[in-house]
Amino acid sequence: GLRPPNPQQSESPKHTNELLMPTNQIAVAIVNYNTCALLHDCIVSAIAEQPAEIIVVDNASTDGSVAMVAAAFPQVVLHVNTEKSGFAAGANRAVATSSVPYVLLLNSDTVVQPGALAALTRYLDQHLHVGVVGPRLLNTDGSLQPSCFHFPTPLHAFLELSNLSSVVRHVPLVRQWYLRSWAHDRVRQVPWVLGAALAVRRTAFTQIGGFDESFFMYSEEVDFCFRLRQSGWTTHFAPVATVMHVGGASTVQQRVEMAVRALLSTVIFYRRHYSSWQLIQLKLILMIVMLAKLLRDNILMCVVRDPARRTMLVENTHIWKQVIRAVSIVG
Repeated sequence: GLRPPNPQQSESPKHTNELLMPTNQIAVAIVNYNTCALLHDCIVSAIAEQPAEIIVVDNASTDGSVAMVAAAFPQVVLHVNTEKSGFAAGANRAVATSSVPYVLLLNSDTVVQPGALAALTRYLDQHLHVGVVGPRLLNTDGSLQPSCFHFPTPLHAFLELSNLSSVVRHVPLVRQWYLRSWAHDRVRQVPWVLGAALAVRRTAFTQIGGFDESFFMYSEEVDFCFRLRQSGWTTHFAPVATVMHVGGASTVQQRVEMAVRALLSTVIFYRRHYSSWQLIQLKLILMIVMLAKLLRDNILMCVVRDPARRTMLVENTHIWKQVIRAVSIVG
């Protein structure tokens, strides 16, 4: 199979003339589900960057997304799924359709900032051992959105689920180690980057068989970067390019289901890649933290009177109960 080149030989840029017209080497691929207005803005921002091609895979939207793309953007390659097939399947279909060396995979709730595609193309041209690079992500208010993370471990699961990660961010020495709280201000090799915006190298993507489609939603990019590393490729975060990301535009429509799915996808990742002992540790942490959250929210339900807050608490208790039930069943 294909092998990544020696990193020692991969830092020199290609000939300057090749870098003058970089976007003809990169395609943009967008997986969409019921985000018509956001998808429109995403495509407009991508067109301005003049990529080799733009591909949209629609996962059975019912909000007019397909009609909008067909009418407003005839130059876009549009694939319409008749049922929701998940991000991984959509991304695999998009990459298979494209014909250039690099593909920028985007969520439909992103806006590409000027110069991003050219910068990502140059970066992949100059770093031949990099299989995927993530740009800097910004929230809609211009603040930084953390986008690179450690591979899951029981320790990280505990920090995230117990909200102790917010404490870690204020400890000077630990803050730079903990990627969620790191400044995101320089190029860095990282374990994995958020799937909202991923520039992937086709040869690396093909070598590992793309995304694992058994991850319907969540953890597919974690699994992808993990398998890239196993095959000798690296994942980089590179703030040479910026993408604005709304976040949760599709998943907020099914908040409880998606929250449960996110946690269970982590369990599946452990089962695929880690020892049975590590999986047991994760399940114990999930059970303990979920039970603590369930107790806390039931107590709050007795004192909170604000209707919106009570609705949120009811949804949360459904999430904690479903995770406890699912974790107790899953092997």
